[in-house]
Amino acid sequence: MTANEPGTVRYLNPESLHQNPAYSHVVVASGPVTTLYIGGQNAVNQAGEIVGKGDFPAQVRQILTNIEACLQAAGAGFEHLVKLTILVAPGQSLGEGLAVFKEMVPPGNPPLVTGAFVAGLAHPDFLAEVDAIAIVPA
Repeated sequence: MTANEPGTVRYLNPESLHQNPAYSHVVVASGPVTTLYIGGQNAVNQAGEIVGKGDFPAQVRQILTNIEACLQAAGAGFEHLVKLTILVAPGQSLGEGLAVFKEMVPPGNPPLVTGAFVAGLAHPDFLAEVDAIAIVPA
């Protein structure tokens, strides 16, 4: 691809995730590299059910499962993550969430991480929400 060639942007909604017309799960922008922007994922399974009510580590596992589905839908994996933003509900431990991340994501180059404690999330049973950016080399 040269500087004069246009890039492409694709919006993906993996079939293995809950489908909602109000948002996309993945935006893929292509150029010399492919950049994936994964919208805020929470602990909702494919059927739209909240997983792990009251269980922060269980919710983080579901969130990472959803992020992995988004990555795979775009031909990427955890190794391509470059940025995570983690929003955490009051009373939860960011450290517990990061421990689950270490369990599920193979070692390598860890992504940049921003963690923020927020007053609340989109549903009162959500304990965390994570968005991500991944880059896949050309």
